[in-house]
Amino acid sequence: MEEKETLPNAVATLVLGICSIVFGCLFIGLVLGIVGLAISGSSVKLNAQDPNKYNGYQMLNAGRIMSIIGIILGAIYVLYYIVVVVIIGTAGFSLWNMQHQ
Repeated sequence: MEEKETLPNAVATLVLGICSIVFGCLFIGLVLGIVGLAISGSSVKLNAQDPNKYNGYQMLNAGRIMSIIGIILGAIYVLYYIVVVVIIGTAGFSLWNMQHQ
């Protein structure tokens, strides 16, 4: 029986997906999720061409799902950060405007 190869980048995608969730409350999580999703594309195509040749599709798929979750968490954090900066900036401008009238 022929030994099956592990899909290229399956482990890297899984690690990046996990790290994107762990670091989701930082900007790093968004970047890691995007990188994890990007490097998994070629492995998905390889598996689609010959599924019997490779092992590790479950690991690759789990990494892709976690990368997507990490991207969503990172995007929510970025939006939250933008809203906070806008609120603080508006309050500061309002106070400055009141003092200079």
